[in-house]
Amino acid sequence: MRPRSSGGSVGSAGAARSSSTDRLIASTACRARRVRLPFVRVLAAASLVAVTSACARDDAELAARRAHALLVVAETGPNSLDIHGVGANRQTYGLAWNVYDRLLTYGVKVDADGVATYDYTKLAPELAESWQVAPDGKSVTFRLRADALFHDGTAVTADDVKWSFDRAVSVGGFPTFQMKAGSLERPEQFEVLDPHTFVIHLDRADKLTLPDIAVPVPVIINAQLARRHATPDDPWAMRWLKNNAAGGGAYRVESWRPGQQTVYVRNDAWRSGPLPRLKRVVVREVPSASAQLALLTRGDADVVVGLAPHDIEQLVDAETATADVSVIAVPVENALQYLGMNVKQKPFDDVRVRRAVAYAIPYERILAAAMFGRGIPLWGGPPSPSAAWPQPSPYVEDLEKARALLAEAGYAGGFDTELSFDQGFATTNEPMALLIQEALGRIGVRVTVNKIPGANWRGALLRKDLPLVLNTFSGWLNYPDYFFFWAYHGQNAVFNTMSYQNPELDQAVDAARFESDQARYAEQVARFVEIAWSDVPRVPLFQPLQDVALRSEVRGYTYWFHRQLDFRSLYKENVHAG
Repeated sequence: MRPRSSGGSVGSAGAARSSSTDRLIASTACRARRVRLPFVRVLAAASLVAVTSACARDDAELAARRAHALLVVAETGPNSLDIHGVGANRQTYGLAWNVYDRLLTYGVKVDADGVATYDYTKLAPELAESWQVAPDGKSVTFRLRADALFHDGTAVTADDVKWSFDRAVSVGGFPTFQMKAGSLERPEQFEVLDPHTFVIHLDRADKLTLPDIAVPVPVIINAQLARRHATPDDPWAMRWLKNNAAGGGAYRVESWRPGQQTVYVRNDAWRSGPLPRLKRVVVREVPSASAQLALLTRGDADVVVGLAPHDIEQLVDAETATADVSVIAVPVENALQYLGMNVKQKPFDDVRVRRAVAYAIPYERILAAAMFGRGIPLWGGPPSPSAAWPQPSPYVEDLEKARALLAEAGYAGGFDTELSFDQGFATTNEPMALLIQEALGRIGVRVTVNKIPGANWRGALLRKDLPLVLNTFSGWLNYPDYFFFWAYHGQNAVFNTMSYQNPELDQAVDAARFESDQARYAEQVARFVEIAWSDVPRVPLFQPLQDVALRSEVRGYTYWFHRQLDFRSLYKENVHAG
């Protein structure tokens, strides 16, 4: 289902904004002079020639500049410049991807629909030009590029890699859990052999170690720069790196205005891949869906990520589509849009209440009315699950069964609760929440909707005190055991938003992670899925699509598991790096 239509400090942002403003004023003045000239008395022909010539030069310069620049419009932007920071949101993943390098990345393939996507079966070099896994799988040696530089010109060394990995496994929360998913847990595992050789030691071989090194979290930070801003009570420079980038990736942050826009400029000294064609990328935050669509269709914006489903349907519908805009839609693998119930809070500690909620959900109306069909149904599946993932749960809308379960649990009169969602994605979250509120009301559950600002959403999830949450989770590594490690396992990671713990499920997930026999692996996957459906701490709604709308001249889009734009591959037709 993939429809397509025919680093360093950002303190210098003020100067950059002034320069951009001056150019805009100059351009506007030229347009104004064109409008006024027919109505004013021209005192000298030479003056007219001078003005016209100046405007032509300005227009040519602006056109050339626009050809190497990209304006991206999104509902929300990064709330931090540090992916390791507490509460860093999804948009921070994209910033980290473009501003920092990692040791490894993934290969890219073209799917059956002609869409470039990452290839999770193939790893590729980034900062590491080569790597060698020991015969027993218990160590990996990386050889770093000798010509790699950070944005301030400092050479990248193995000491920077070790400091960055030490930081990721030590700061706690999301980055530490992410590293643990690849058996990267302690600073003692990381060794510097020489300035360009770095070694990882493992307690046991893990199929997820190398893939985990290629996700956004294990960024390589300029350790010398960060250490200068560390303090005894902040040894990892968390406060400074929240507002300052210290990377060496393909782009550096020129300015960051939370809630407004982020401006990236190309790092011409980047050596970890082909030099990007785009010299400048501006990501502007525009919460209004109608405004996003207008900017795109007028040609004032080049790319919109997360456009409202109704507007996407309008762009791909044969009767309303325009040749000036194309849409790429890719099912987000290893992903669920779900309703989560906090099993540590009454009444959701009772599995009968959770099942009642699952039977009350208006699945078809949510997908049709809130998402305009832009998703893959995840309800009405067989009673016995398979090893596939994602797969439909066995639940369907059945209000009679839902009321009977509530009565059996002692809640025949219903109860009061609160449903929270990320307001940064209100375009889809709000209509879904209202449909769920209405449906639960029909079985006596009185729901108050709580809109949490996008900048605060991750922090709110970390507190684990929300009774009901409407959320999306997608596992970066395309394995069902990885998804369950994050979202259901009793270690209670941030994305286990339900605080769900079941030792039997944990045992099946842990066994699957290190299982080499494919038949036994399939049995273990089916077993932990079966437990999840029975205990139903979260109700799957649908598998989301990654929708990206682009002007027809924008090329090079690549779908990535983190669902953020990779600026490095994007370009405008007939424009080359320079």
